[in-house]
Amino acid sequence: MTYSIIGSGSVGAAIAHRFARSGIPVGIANTRGPQSLAPLAGELGDKVVPLTLQAALEADVIILAVPFRAHRDVARAAASWQGKVVIDATNAYGVPLDELDNLPSSAVVAKAFAGASLVKAFNHLPAKVLAEDPVGAGGRRVIFLASDDDAASATVAKLVERLGYAAVGLGRIAEGGQLVQARDKTWAPLIFQDLFKKAP
Repeated sequence: MTYSIIGSGSVGAAIAHRFARSGIPVGIANTRGPQSLAPLAGELGDKVVPLTLQAALEADVIILAVPFRAHRDVARAAASWQGKVVIDATNAYGVPLDELDNLPSSAVVAKAFAGASLVKAFNHLPAKVLAEDPVGAGGRRVIFLASDDDAASATVAKLVERLGYAAVGLGRIAEGGQLVQARDKTWAPLIFQDLFKKAP
């Protein structure tokens, strides 16, 4: 299983930190090219590899860590998304509902990435918190997952656990997934909730 992160802003960099600290190889790409990522890669070590966008799209699991509206540009960059797992770490806060056809934001992202299996994850915590050690308070920090594809959700849950977090499934995107999706200028109730799952 190969992984890549599209987006090198605060969220993308925070997730890259977790990959590096967990010893899991990951590619990272942005619109400015691999050279712009050299300082981040130099800081994190050889597990984080700067890539072109096209090279990053070859990964099995792709973490989308770009501003919400930029998801369309990423989606258009690949001829086919068939067989890919896309992790939607975006937030659509401030995006008018009519722009989303009154759908959950992840349903809109899923339409753009036709053929991929989409899982909502990593969007409910601020980047600073994501970058912290997920082990503490007698347990592990929770990452919420929502997907309409059970197999993709299981794949992402395994990755979340490897990164040191506790995966908590919320069910389908239009149901439990609504708990972690911004609507217009309203944050969903589980966004910013820094929860820990106690160790057994």
